[in-house]
Amino acid sequence: MTHALIVVDIQNDYFPGGAMELVGAEKAASEAALVKREYKALGHPVFMVQHVATSPEATFFKPNTKGVEIHDSVALVEGDVLIVKNHPNAFLNTNLLQELRDRNVSAVTIVGMMTHMCIDSTVRAASDLGFKVVVVGDACATKDLQVLKLNGLTTQQESVGSYMHVIPAADIQAMYLDALRSFATVM
Repeated sequence: MTHALIVVDIQNDYFPGGAMELVGAEKAASEAALVKREYKALGHPVFMVQHVATSPEATFFKPNTKGVEIHDSVALVEGDVLIVKNHPNAFLNTNLLQELRDRNVSAVTIVGMMTHMCIDSTVRAASDLGFKVVVVGDACATKDLQVLKLNGLTTQQESVGSYMHVIPAADIQAMYLDALRSFATVM
């Protein structure tokens, strides 16, 4: 079985001062860097996925900005394969699947950012495509999410509609990693 590492969207905009700061980005990137070094030492292929926004209304990962660049903690090195994507799923409209097949890869480890979006969709796609998938949870990060609170509203709140409720990033991370256990081994 040939293994590969897929590093998803560890880019500057997700770090302090970036346009879409995540909770725990620095710690997750540090863990991802350790995993990347191990994979490189074992001679396994490493795929670096970079999200580049295509919408003019995009607020982060804008082309030709510092924010879109891969973070220095997991910088591209010789032998890394760069995959540029425009959607949360790293397989959608990219050459990632072909690159993996060209190297006879049958098992992938996935690390990166945002757990509830790009990690989730990439893990599910990898599983659907027949790969054995491992997710290193400590090497992933997400953010607090504001969601509609649909119950427990007072009469005054009902008259103006639902209000937003914040779910902390730690809870989002735990929920998504737990859900991914149906598609991957989560470590």
